[in-house]
Amino acid sequence: MDRPRQQATTLIAIALTFGSGAMDVASFTRLGNVFASVMTGNIVLCGLAIAHGSASLIAHTATAFAGYVTGVAGGTRIAWHHAAQSGSGAAPEASEGAWAPHVRATLIAELALLIGFFAGWDIAGSAPSGAAQYWLLATATAAMGIQASAVINMGLNDVSTTYLTGTLTGLVRSLASPRRDKQGRGKRGGLIRPGVLAGLLAGALLSGLLVKTAPAGVPALPVAAMITVVLLSANPPRD
Repeated sequence: MDRPRQQATTLIAIALTFGSGAMDVASFTRLGNVFASVMTGNIVLCGLAIAHGSASLIAHTATAFAGYVTGVAGGTRIAWHHAAQSGSGAAPEASEGAWAPHVRATLIAELALLIGFFAGWDIAGSAPSGAAQYWLLATATAAMGIQASAVINMGLNDVSTTYLTGTLTGLVRSLASPRRDKQGRGKRGGLIRPGVLAGLLAGALLSGLLVKTAPAGVPALPVAAMITVVLLSANPPRD
């Protein structure tokens, strides 16, 4: 990948991860103590809920899981539909990264869900309860599922923007491995891995501050991040 495109891809990945960090804080603090994007954590919480007989936590983890799976499936179908419309006949994962039309369509679908989440959050007065809490949780997790699908279609096989344990593992391995290029210099794999980890922390930090001080503005963080991503994906960098 050429340098301008690589730099733009890094910015897109960081913005996506910033948004998922912000959304995870929103869901954990206001939507039933579950995560919007980290399904591994939700499965663990579901096991704990079953062990403790917590019907509420079981229902919230089930909603989160169902929303995320629906998002991944929906994002996958959107990508395949647009790839078929283009007549390329290629798998969605095979083309132009974040600037492929089917990837951009998937990102726009996520943005639409996040805007809907923002509206629902506002209607619920930033403190959703009852059925509204479940609907918002399902919307948030579906958006994160679409994002995970889009990232795969971008070709970012070594980086995730929703679950980052593997990204952290890859970063530590790259730093610990004595790999060298043809000129004998150490290779460290660029800034994308540390960038997305920093983006996750920044999104969670700002979202946590807003939860305490101005909860009505919490959904603005993932929406703003997603608008940034859609705008970046609309303008392929020149070589």
